[in-house]
Amino acid sequence: MFEAIAFYLFAFLTISMFYITVTTSQALYALTALAAGMIFISAFFFILGADFLGAIQIVVYSGAVMALYAFGMMFFDTTRDVKEKQGNNAIILGLGTMAALLIVAIFSAPIISDNISAFYPMTAGAGNTQEVGMVLFTKYLVPFEVAAVMLLVAMIAGIVLAGKKMDISLTLTEEDEIRAMREEQEKEVS
Repeated sequence: MFEAIAFYLFAFLTISMFYITVTTSQALYALTALAAGMIFISAFFFILGADFLGAIQIVVYSGAVMALYAFGMMFFDTTRDVKEKQGNNAIILGLGTMAALLIVAIFSAPIISDNISAFYPMTAGAGNTQEVGMVLFTKYLVPFEVAAVMLLVAMIAGIVLAGKKMDISLTLTEEDEIRAMREEQEKEVS
């Protein structure tokens, strides 16, 4: 019962965050939702008892998204004003309270329940990290290396693409010039 509730809760939260990532027009909102989605994905690993993979998911992927967040703040036009819509405070309070109660129930259920057992127990004498290492560096060695090369190529491509857009430094430009550039951009959009 505990696993089902936790799975559906985190599945809903993960899908919601990635939906926000894809549909928002604000780059920084998208990056924030992407980081939250990656953290919610790590909850699936914790539910399955793969604590090492859950921690790696948070540290590596969410850390990478935070680095992307920093690059996004540097390269996107964050100097423009952001207009936020104010939602209904009662709905926000109700959803926040429900989420808090569900999280408390999810984290207290394993403490209270004695009926939780693993479907696939680990090898005797090997910990979670050793199990991951054995599978990763034997059966999945080639896909692991291909993924590393793909990440390296993506990083180099990101640096090249970001470098091409760095024609003007907004910090060294006068305010009048920035206003003139914005007006030109607004005229082009219209």
